[in-house]
Amino acid sequence: MGRRKAGGASRKEAILEMATVFFAEKGFRDTAIGDIARMIGVADGTIFYHYKTKEDLFVAVMENFKEQLIRETREYLAGRGEVNGLERIEGLISFYISLAAKLEQRFLLLHRHYPYELAEDNPGCRRHLEDIYDFFTRVFEDAILAGQRDDSIIEIPAHKVALILFTMVDGLVRIGTFRLYQPSALYEELTASCRRMLEKKEGA
Repeated sequence: MGRRKAGGASRKEAILEMATVFFAEKGFRDTAIGDIARMIGVADGTIFYHYKTKEDLFVAVMENFKEQLIRETREYLAGRGEVNGLERIEGLISFYISLAAKLEQRFLLLHRHYPYELAEDNPGCRRHLEDIYDFFTRVFEDAILAGQRDDSIIEIPAHKVALILFTMVDGLVRIGTFRLYQPSALYEELTASCRRMLEKKEGA
């Protein structure tokens, strides 16, 4: 990690960016505020001016990541052409895998144990995690409901199946995060499985 200068309006953003790197790579407990400060060329007190504690900084990092995830997903959805519900599901799977590759460091942070441990006692952290998973479940649910309206997807409990689908996709990304498998290598098999689960056959 190379040292960066932080100044002016970008200082708070620089703190969040560098904190994300440290929390993702070293974990919460092994990250020192002093290390973050030195990497961006500020005093420790500058970080504590913006965030009272290291825990507050971590929660702010999670909030920033949540906002980025939601923003990029909405931009993707807004740019989609006319497709049926089943095709929307397949596109979402591909998008989520690509997004995890693009934001690999941030997904490493999301997949660490600490955010979930902190969420037991910190309402802010819990809210950000719930917002992330609720948002993606809702996106998959909307695609299922659209597919049921356009007859590309069978009649199934949309919310429950959306949660199952997202769990499958996020689980694949999670094992990719820890270098167990390459998610992209299993994309075809995953989408084929989802199609078999959802697709409405002609005459059915």
